[in-house]
Amino acid sequence: MTSASAAAPAPLPVDDGAPAGAPRERAPRAPREQDNRPRAPKRDLDGWVLLDKPVGLTSTQAVSVVKRLFGAKKAGHAGTLDPLASGCLPIAFGEATKTVPYVMDGRKTYRFTVRFGIETDTDDAEGKEVAASDSRPTDDEIVAALAQFQGEIMQVPPAYSALKIGGERAYDLAREGTEVKLEARPVTIFSLAMVERPDADHAVLEARCGKGTYVRAIARDLGRMLGSKGHVCALRRTCVGPFLEEDLVPLDDLRARVEAGEEALMEALDPVEFALEELPQIAVTPPDAHRLRCGQSVILRGRDAPIVDGHAAIFCQNALIAIGDVEAGEIYPHRVFNWARKAVMRPKPPRRDAPQD
Repeated sequence: MTSASAAAPAPLPVDDGAPAGAPRERAPRAPREQDNRPRAPKRDLDGWVLLDKPVGLTSTQAVSVVKRLFGAKKAGHAGTLDPLASGCLPIAFGEATKTVPYVMDGRKTYRFTVRFGIETDTDDAEGKEVAASDSRPTDDEIVAALAQFQGEIMQVPPAYSALKIGGERAYDLAREGTEVKLEARPVTIFSLAMVERPDADHAVLEARCGKGTYVRAIARDLGRMLGSKGHVCALRRTCVGPFLEEDLVPLDDLRARVEAGEEALMEALDPVEFALEELPQIAVTPPDAHRLRCGQSVILRGRDAPIVDGHAAIFCQNALIAIGDVEAGEIYPHRVFNWARKAVMRPKPPRRDAPQD
């Protein structure tokens, strides 16, 4: 007879730090597609791909897929989208990564559906129910409440967010069962309107907001204000800064372009300067461009010199060479672009202006 001490130990349960039933930050990875084709060497590539991110992918996963399709050496994105969200995920290659902060600081537009009657711990459909209500608001009640969310308001971010508390991500602390208390922060919501009411349980809203605004918090606070509770059950980002929904490229379309050839793929790549359309643009001479590229300031001379204050995009002979701060007629460069290598991209016609308030 085998003694108990000699018996093989039972397998231990896997502990990933999340309490039972708690949502996971990352969606399950989809099985990798087998691709036995030889990999092309990575290349220097500059520009933007305006991806229409599908539901189910994290932003990091989406960037990895697009970077591999283009064979780019360097890539990043301008603003995280949750796995359950779809829509505008601007992906920057090469020199375009230097313009990411200007895109992230721009206005964003979201179309999202609020599910009334249930509040969750994550403020979206992935979370567990923490409160419920049988009350449902009328259309007039929703419209009246939305007016109180416009302008500069104080907003408490969701407990399941990437904000840090004592060096730890809030969502990591929440998963561990730690009570997360985040302070209210000022955010700006330029417009918030109801665009559809499919049924008593749901309302489709559209928000145009500034940096740092959490749409999940809008749904949570709206549900509480109306006495009906609520959470986001669907979310799509339609605009980020100068990048509009009409310019988005689906992932399947990019895959098809790879099969069609290099020319078709490059047609999906937008120039670096598209990210800076909302900045004033200043043209300088080649000697001044050289000084700016060396990190030196230059003075705007002549009676036709533009009157600009603050950030500006600097061009020379139609090429973007720097982003600088203009003070009292002098340009101080703080982002300089390397055009020693030829950019691989197609020219595009002038874009229409984004909708204004």
